[in-house]
Formats: sequence, structure tokens, C-alpha cells
Amino acid sequence: MQTSSRASSALSLPASGHVAYFSMEIAIHPAIPTYSGGLGVLAGDTLRSAADLELPLAAFTLLHRKGYFRQHLDAAGQQTEDVQPWNPEDFCAEEAARVAVSVEERTVVVRAWRYDLVGRTGHVIPIYLLDTDLEENSGWDRGLTDHLYGGDTNYRLQQEIVLGMGGVRMASALGIDVNVYHMNEGHAALLTLALLERETGGGIPGKVTQYDVEAVRAKCVFTTHTPVPAGHDRFSAEQAGRILGQERTARLQEQETFKDGMLNMTLLALRFSRYANGVALQHGKVSREMFPEFPIEFITNGVHGPTWISAPVQQMLDEHVPAWRRDHVYLRSVIDLPARAILEAHAQAKEALLAEVASRTGMVLNPKVLTLGFARRVATYKRANLLFTDAERLVEIAKAAGGLQILYAGKAHPADEPGKALIREVVERAQALDSEALKIVYLENYEWELGAQLTAGVDVWVNTPKRPYEASGTSGMKAALNGVPSLSILDGWWIEGWIEGVTGWAIEDGANDAEEAASLYTKLEKAVAPLYHDAPEKWATLMKTTLSINGTFFNTNRMVQQYTRNAYYPTTEAVHAKVEEAAFAD
Repeated sequence: MQTSSRASSALSLPASGHVAYFSMEIAIHPAIPTYSGGLGVLAGDTLRSAADLELPLAAFTLLHRKGYFRQHLDAAGQQTEDVQPWNPEDFCAEEAARVAVSVEERTVVVRAWRYDLVGRTGHVIPIYLLDTDLEENSGWDRGLTDHLYGGDTNYRLQQEIVLGMGGVRMASALGIDVNVYHMNEGHAALLTLALLERETGGGIPGKVTQYDVEAVRAKCVFTTHTPVPAGHDRFSAEQAGRILGQERTARLQEQETFKDGMLNMTLLALRFSRYANGVALQHGKVSREMFPEFPIEFITNGVHGPTWISAPVQQMLDEHVPAWRRDHVYLRSVIDLPARAILEAHAQAKEALLAEVASRTGMVLNPKVLTLGFARRVATYKRANLLFTDAERLVEIAKAAGGLQILYAGKAHPADEPGKALIREVVERAQALDSEALKIVYLENYEWELGAQLTAGVDVWVNTPKRPYEASGTSGMKAALNGVPSLSILDGWWIEGWIEGVTGWAIEDGANDAEEAASLYTKLEKAVAPLYHDAPEKWATLMKTTLSINGTFFNTNRMVQQYTRNAYYPTTEAVHAKVEEAAFAD
């Protein structure tokens, strides 16, 4: 039996103190290429709202000195990639603290660069970017923090040691009082191992008791972001033993963090978290089906309004609804705005977008023509080619509508050959279908600023994932905060945001791609195009209801408040009780 003195020892239970937010990627600033897509943008928006809401939070990520990649497309749509080097000294201050982690029995020294993210009221969220490019390290180890999602799975596991274990040690070295560790995806799950070793007296733990496990769980919360099995990081027992060390790997096996013979980082995070959530209602259900032994909740994602609402729409809101900046619930008042206000604001955003298209491609598009947007990370399940299922029908719809313009953008991971092939297919179809009535443009190097222009400037946002593989999706939320309705598959966030004809339109479920494409065409032909061309006042109403209904909910201010109430600082009685129960059970 455990002694009562240990049961009564002080524990850092979540009642106050800092939240330490860990994410492999964070979209910090448009000129800092430390993100690849939705996960990183979501992390950045989370921190921007945390700053606006004055949350005591510090964030940890990797420096990614050479970025993700800059995408180049040739005339045939063939993607090539260049590195994106950046200089942390231009944006960050180097901290004096140094910590060490063990990688393949080598000692790797880690430093941190601090970026201060300043909120609306002046509150600062420090972001610590971990860096191994130090003279004390070998040439290989100096490059461990160079590339986001670069290299093989060996490189990935080594990076995850730096992020998780190095991040915990760096927080301590910086003197940050951390009571809650938030793992944003499983990449940071090894922070639980660092906490477990601290709980058992430092170094590689000997016998781990249930008290030790519950003491770590009391400090940890976890957000899973993917319903795609391949999206959950897994490493072989051989890799784990070689890179982490045999003793640490044995401890992880004892804690049942292996599945099908593989170290599963999602499973590791779930085992050591007192709270776990998916990122949308539907995704919570899918996650519970994937990991039925865990009570996985959901907190639906959002986006940071001031970051993604276009300048013309922000000016409109400042004039008519100035309170929106301190409380997004006031976006509800948009429903009462004059139609002219939102139509004129959108027209300015559309003009800016089409000017960018002309600058990049030389193609001059018509601002009066219905323009669809489709931009996201390129993966086959997102079905960027669904619009071309019946090309003849698409052309006829374009002719009947007085013209149709479709803007595409998106990067495929450098190792994703099917994704690259999909880009080539879209470019090829765009060239083949080009006519006076139908214009399709694929814009290269989809990133922060282009994403903001697209979501604000198109008339309709299109999303066609294969169900149920869209965890949440945030690009459609950005569009909604600009009054841009969606035409989308009912998956991810759209299940919660869809009101037919009020916030956009649903593409109905079908038995195959052809049936879902037929639904897309029917909605486009019968509902979207006629409303856009023949009823501008009704279209303005649609834009107002889209912004007022979805803007008030699908924002990171609401999301961070939910994390604060439900994950970071819930009632602590149950947490205390579980730790005490474990102490006396050991």
C-alpha cells in the first residue's frame, strides 16, 4: 500500500498557473514558414485568441529553420519544392536556457527562441521555438529542427523527442509554472514520458505506480485532429528501442501504448490525459469509434476573426458593429445590416483577389461572374477532382449561369505522389475545359496570405471530402466570417454549420462519387447560380445570415473559452479524488 504521506504530497493540479501548449506546427506570422496547413493555422489562431482573452499560456514548437516548402507548378501542374529558410533573429529573441535530450544514446542540446504574440489588450503569449542547431551537437543532430514533416519516420521520432521531452525540460528551465500540458495532436505525446520520469524522481523510471500515472494524467489534456488512420504517428518497436532507448521503450510497452506491435502516439497521449477531445461533433464520434476505451469529448474548431476577416469586411463591422472585436457574439448584429454594406465589402475583397490572380497568372477574371473557391492541403480523400466528374454538365451549367470561375490552390506533401497526380489532373482538366464560359485557375504556393484572399474574395466556398475523413476543416469557417457561404459535403464542421439556403448548401450523400457530383451540380445549377445572378438582395441576405450565424460560433474565442472551462480548469475535485484513490491502491 502507498503511504499516506505520498498521497498528501503537493500536486500541480489544474486550478491556476500556466497552460503549456505543444504543437509540432504553428502559423505564427505570414513570414515565418513554421506550418503546413490546417493544424498549424488552427494552433496559431488558438494562440491569438488566447492572447486576446488574456489566458496564462505559453506555447512550444520546433523552429523549422528551413520551413515546410515553397511549391512551384509547371504548365502541366507538376509540383516541385524548394526549402523556405528564415532567420529567427529577425523575429525572435534567443533564450539563455539550455536543456538536453537523449536520441539514440546521444546527448542533444536544445535551445529556445522566444516570439512574443501580442493580443488585443496587450497581453503576451510567449511562443518558444526549440532549436538543435548548436555547435555542441553533431551535424545530424543540428538538423533535427530544420524541416517540418521532412525526412523519414526515424527523423520524425527524433523530432518528437525534442518537442515533447525537450519542451517539458525547457519550460522548467525557463521557470514557467505549468499546471496544464496541452498536446495539440500526438506529435507531442512524449512530453508525458518526461513528466512520468520527473514524477518518479528523474531519469529513466523504475517501477511506475498507478499513482505516478494519475499524477501525470492530472496535468495533461490532448486534442486529436485526424480520423484518417495514417494520420496517427506510429513507430516500430525496433525504432522506439533504438531511438528512445530500450528501457524507456519497455516502460511504454508496460503502459499499453503499443498497438499492433507499434508505438502509437495517439494511444500514448490518450493513456496519459485526463481529458481528450476531437475537433468537431462528428469527429468526436469517429474518434470514439477508433479508440472506444477512452471517453473522447469534442470541442469544435474555430478561426481567429481579426486574422481572417478581410479589411473591407472589418471596416464594415467597425462601422456598424464595433463591439465585435471584444465579443464575437455581437456578429449576430450583422443580420440587421443594410444589404449594400455587405455587398460592397465583398466586392472590394473580390476585386483584391482577382487582382492577385492577374498578378500571379496574367489571367484577367470577371468580377461579376460567379466564382467558386477550392483550396486546401491536397490529399486524395479531399477529392479536388469531384467537380470534373461530368465535365459536359459543368460546362453547360457555366453557360447557363452566364459564366463560372473556379479558383484552386493547395500543396501536396513532397512524398505524396497520388496527391501530386491529383494536382496534375486538375490542371489538365482546367486547360481542357477552358472557354469563354468556364475559367479554372490553379494558383501555386497556397499559404497564409493567399488563403486569406481566397476565403474572403470568392463567392462560394466548395469542399468535397470523402466522408468521414474530414476532421473539422477551417477554411470554410474563414469564408463564413467573410459572409461567404459554403457548398460542401456534410462532414467535419459543416454538419454543425449548415442550414440549407441560409448559410450555404449541402452536397447530399451518395453511394459513389458520381451521385455526390450530381448533387453538387444540381445545387449549383438550381440554387446557387440563379440566386447569385437574379436576386442580389437575397444573396446579400444569405451573406448576412452566413456571417451572423456561423461567425458567432466558429471562432477561436469561443473555442478557447470552451477549452478553458472543460479542459484546462475544470472542477478539480474529481481529479484530486482519482489521484488519491490511485495512491492508496498501489
